[in-house]
Amino acid sequence: YIMEKVGEKAKVIQLEGIAGTSAARERGEGFMTAVKGSDMELLASQPADFDRTKGLNVMENLLAANPDVQAVFAQNDEMALGALRAVQASGKNVMVVGFDGTEDGIAAVNRGKLAATIAQQPDLIGALGVETADKVLKGEKVDEYIPVPLKVVTK
Repeated sequence: YIMEKVGEKAKVIQLEGIAGTSAARERGEGFMTAVKGSDMELLASQPADFDRTKGLNVMENLLAANPDVQAVFAQNDEMALGALRAVQASGKNVMVVGFDGTEDGIAAVNRGKLAATIAQQPDLIGALGVETADKVLKGEKVDEYIPVPLKVVTK
């Protein structure tokens, strides 16, 4: 989405979640796969611990150190909303993308503030969980890993 909107040579920053958590690891790996398979330039990648206030503080420092940044990927909406506040205060034109599709994140997208949020699909996750549990109870074989498609929420 960032390459589509900013360009293939986008200069980006990543705000990471809490080190060691599966969400931070998997989201970070997915983002880094996209960066490595492109001409995007990763200017910085720093933890902000899935926290809005830390997202704001870390982003203020990263904006000062990377004045040519064009986009930010935050591993959750809380950090994205903190980063958005820092971007707005700086007066810079920087795209911010979050993850989780939270109520606050979607509201910010609908107001045209947050460029996008990557939404999980809890209804589908729940349905697949029940379906998988049923298969297990029936003695059927189930996949070790069951991916659930994500949805990019934009205005």
